[in-house]
Amino acid sequence: MAHSNQRWLLQFIILLASGIFNGQLFAQPVIKIDGSSTVYPITKAVADKFHAAKNQTMEIAVNISGSGGGFKKFCQGEIDIVNASRPILKEEIRACKTSRVQYVEIPVAFDALTVAVNPQNNWSTAMTVAQLKKIWQPAAEGKITRWNQINPAWPAENIELFGADADSGTYDYFTEAIVGKAQSSRKDFTESKSDNVLVGNVAASKNGLGFFGFAYYIENQSKVVAVAIDNGRGAVLPSVETVEDGSYQPLSRPIFIYVNIKAAEKPEIKEFVEFYLKNALLTVKQVKFFPLPPRAYSTMLEHFNKKRVGTVFDGTSAVGLTIDELIRREGRLEFEHH
Repeated sequence: MAHSNQRWLLQFIILLASGIFNGQLFAQPVIKIDGSSTVYPITKAVADKFHAAKNQTMEIAVNISGSGGGFKKFCQGEIDIVNASRPILKEEIRACKTSRVQYVEIPVAFDALTVAVNPQNNWSTAMTVAQLKKIWQPAAEGKITRWNQINPAWPAENIELFGADADSGTYDYFTEAIVGKAQSSRKDFTESKSDNVLVGNVAASKNGLGFFGFAYYIENQSKVVAVAIDNGRGAVLPSVETVEDGSYQPLSRPIFIYVNIKAAEKPEIKEFVEFYLKNALLTVKQVKFFPLPPRAYSTMLEHFNKKRVGTVFDGTSAVGLTIDELIRREGRLEFEHH
């Protein structure tokens, strides 16, 4: 009887150990990713493909906390990869350096940050950068509240503003591109971490005006209308053509993943990043973003495999950058080391 009990106990221990090692018990995400809601659809689509390719034996957690929120976790070593809709900032570079977190910067696509209005709005379907600045700058708070204050021909109705929250890279980019300084804007607008919520807000308000990533606009063209942006050379709508030819400015922007180089020593993370770059071109198109040229993904894969750590942006923004300029910059021989 004692031998039978011992045999049963031994079998149980073997089964328990087998379950743990196969990830069947106490399953933990193997790859932890967080950050930008804009980049989320691309990374989530790649993660789903990778999960299927690995016969669902690998867990990948892809969460959203904004580019700023993601970088906080990334620079504390809490996650392996951060999705970012802007380059890493100086204070984040310092935070990563303090924690001895080194990273590879990988642009994965271009986005056309889209300004949108309600389909019932037939007056402000084209706007100048100066008009948008007049609406969004800090001095507008509590003062610029009606459409006719922007253009006397527009209705004397209250503008309802919706935008990304302060932790968002989209908020950083929009404020820098339109107002002239990141994080500088009026505060009396409805903010959200979720692009889908922002789309819903604009769709529900005749006088709504908001901004979010192009993919969220494309998915909701029946609910919201894109505003053509005039940067001094005529009003231009966001599209594949206007992003690729550099005419949709200043709201075309590169979007990124940053990979913790120490985490990438784990075979599963190295394999995932390689899979990401090999499948990026098709996946980026599928989720309605603008892919980089094929050679750019080959270059990024080379940078990753050679552990080319650092950033080519030196903590500054990428406002006004075209795809060609990004490729030239990323192709520089030396990265800034941090």
